[in-house]
Amino acid sequence: MARIAVIGAGMGAMATAARLAVAGHRVTVYERGSTYGGALGRYERDGFAFDTGPGLLHLPAVYRDLFVKTGKRPLKNCVGMVQVDPAVRHVLDHASVTLPGASRGGVAAALDGAFGAGAGERWNDLLGRARDTWDATRRPLLEEPLRPDWQVLGRDPYPALRGSGLLRRRQPTLAEVARRELGGGLGELLRGRVLAYGLDPDSAPASAAALPYMEQTFGSWYVRGGMRELATAVYERCRERKVEFVFGAAVKGVVARDGRAAGVRLADGTEAAADFVVCGIDPRQLPAGSVSWPRGSVQARGGSVPGRLTLMLALRGGRPEDAVHRTLVHSPGSAAVQLVTVLRPDDPSTRPDADHEAVTVSAVCGPAGGSAVPDPEKLLDLAARAVPDLRRRLLWQEVRTPAHVEAATGALGGSVPAPALPGDGGRLLYPANATGLPGLYLAGGWAHPGGGLAHAGMTGALVAGLIVEGADFRGSQ
Repeated sequence: MARIAVIGAGMGAMATAARLAVAGHRVTVYERGSTYGGALGRYERDGFAFDTGPGLLHLPAVYRDLFVKTGKRPLKNCVGMVQVDPAVRHVLDHASVTLPGASRGGVAAALDGAFGAGAGERWNDLLGRARDTWDATRRPLLEEPLRPDWQVLGRDPYPALRGSGLLRRRQPTLAEVARRELGGGLGELLRGRVLAYGLDPDSAPASAAALPYMEQTFGSWYVRGGMRELATAVYERCRERKVEFVFGAAVKGVVARDGRAAGVRLADGTEAAADFVVCGIDPRQLPAGSVSWPRGSVQARGGSVPGRLTLMLALRGGRPEDAVHRTLVHSPGSAAVQLVTVLRPDDPSTRPDADHEAVTVSAVCGPAGGSAVPDPEKLLDLAARAVPDLRRRLLWQEVRTPAHVEAATGALGGSVPAPALPGDGGRLLYPANATGLPGLYLAGGWAHPGGGLAHAGMTGALVAGLIVEGADFRGSQ
């Protein structure tokens, strides 16, 4: 039985801790804050409740697998998870379209109605090519440790449509694919779905089309009571497996002896010995040289990663029957805000009574979203296109900037990592889960395979496999 120190109590860190504990190891989690969950926070006021981080889960199979592998009670017995349907409503300057959840035919029919005959076929044909991208990279990008020859993932596997003018010396960007293979408002839908992840369509590789393919194929899921309930379920599973949590314990460094990780150094100067250390926080906070970013990645080049500005809105008046859970409001002509995400969960636990509604509005800040921190008033103006009479109904709002995110989670600059993607020379890859310091491993959204609830959860299987099976580990099953 090995002693394992885990830095941080985010979702990837806890998923790793639970898997290592069930393998028989003694696991202690050191968290700088007073609670678990990382970005999956909860804000409550006057009977209203809001998720402060991700509002939806894609690829729920990641957490179903975690619960199968770590205990007797499956995920469905621990949280009330429901598929969102309709999946999303897009509001553009001159059109609006509501897309059903996980229905290829239903999506095609809705797009034909909004953009004319043939629009649905063009969209589904593009997602068919995105499926080829998904199939080609799913194992090495999501289910296996990052290969030493990770450069194979630097090539974009997206099969650009022949005759589109995109097959040149370099692979096309997502924006070029949207323009040439879809065009008009339909292309703007594709741009928006990628921008919502914090990726810039004008520079993101065409492989980013795999993200809307993933959503349409596997659906979007919400946890009753708010996404914080998922964090609570994972935390409780860790406790069932005898994982120890130490809150208010900021880790200031990794102790190395004889050329390998030997524990962690806490802010009060004390050291906690360990045979393995798992870093579940932004690894840029670790000692220089202990983490190797793939050459050409944003972090290796010193680039910035965008964050999010979030408004939590308390509204008078009940949620209308025709409201949808998620609306993407597009504003391509705006330099300040290109896209706003509006979440309106149909969940009584988020509001004091049926005569009120809790709405969350967010926008990407930074390179992919325009200005560093958009004006909250601009977000309200755009959100009003999704929520009629928004300003008249507004009781109060709570603003959460990237600075608030940094204070709550420790993420440098409040940045929110996007999922890893192949292509563009590895610019959107993350450091391997095994580091240059033997015994030190990386979990969570800042490690391979990148950000997002599902991807962070995947790191749990990867890190646990590397520690338990060592060099023989070939990936999760």
